Amino acid sequence: MKAVHITAPGASLQLAETDRPEVPHGHVLLKVAASGICHSDAMPGAGMASSYPRIPGHEVAGTVELVGDGVTRWAPGQRVGVGWFGGACFQCDPCRRGDFISCEAGKITGLTADGGYAEYVLAPADALAAVPDALTLAEAAPLMCAGVTTFNGLRHSGARPGDLVAVLGLGGLGHLGVQFAARMGFETVAIARGAEKEPFARDLGAHHYIDSLSSDVAAELRGLGGAAVVLATVTDAHAMSAAVPGLAARGRLVVLGVPHEPVPVDAGLLVGGSRSIAGHASGTAKDSEDALRFAAMTGVRPMIETYPLVQAAEGFNRMMSGRARFRVVLTND
Repeated sequence: MKAVHITAPGASLQLAETDRPEVPHGHVLLKVAASGICHSDAMPGAGMASSYPRIPGHEVAGTVELVGDGVTRWAPGQRVGVGWFGGACFQCDPCRRGDFISCEAGKITGLTADGGYAEYVLAPADALAAVPDALTLAEAAPLMCAGVTTFNGLRHSGARPGDLVAVLGLGGLGHLGVQFAARMGFETVAIARGAEKEPFARDLGAHHYIDSLSSDVAAELRGLGGAAVVLATVTDAHAMSAAVPGLAARGRLVVLGVPHEPVPVDAGLLVGGSRSIAGHASGTAKDSEDALRFAAMTGVRPMIETYPLVQAAEGFNRMMSGRARFRVVLTND
């Protein structure tokens, strides 16, 4: 099969021919139709893969090609996806409590096992999510990471329908976060840089728009009554901390993006209003399946640019440049 490898830390993406994986007990071989490019796909190049060479990619959508012994849920021809969650060990304390996304084994598609920048990918059966027919496989791929991360972060945020929920950022995560928030019944605020982004934010479903370049974000949120939740999809620590005073009493800043520097927060703001800050991981395969079903039902769709697998390096550079609108997807046509 064709696959795109990173041969060592610091190496560039290389297209190569490699053996198609054998299918061991409990695993499924997928024929990859689409594989989204996420900023986290830079991690193998930064030396964070468990071994090399490594095939990146954790936003995978395709069809079941073969199933291993012991697999009863999946059958050849089914449309499925694989995300960041690469399976669970079922033995550590988090797994024994049913918190599989916190599994201490740390199985991550594209980091501890080969990912979707290839014609085929091997995955544990428990890492698969069913893809609804209403979604194309190219649309489904980004929902396996960017989609489930925003969807899951919102549904576990504590906000209830009718609450004021702000989405900080309108990029690859944020443009999905605004759609999910509006369709979940939240009074949705989009926060981004520049007045020119307001029409786009409202097209996505935002009820309000705050230009962080010309406005005091926290003051604007307080003017709307205070946010029950601010979903931080950016990687800007200052922008996150600037939104905290705009939280309502018992409001929560939910951090999805990971800044390179600490997020400075006045502890008095947290104590005084019983506010909180929480991080949120992406989700299990079942969470991804829920996100896909919700998107199919409500019309949430990622905005994507597609590249053929043989142009993976070009697509990767496009995504990392920040110029993509808003997710890049590799396809096997």
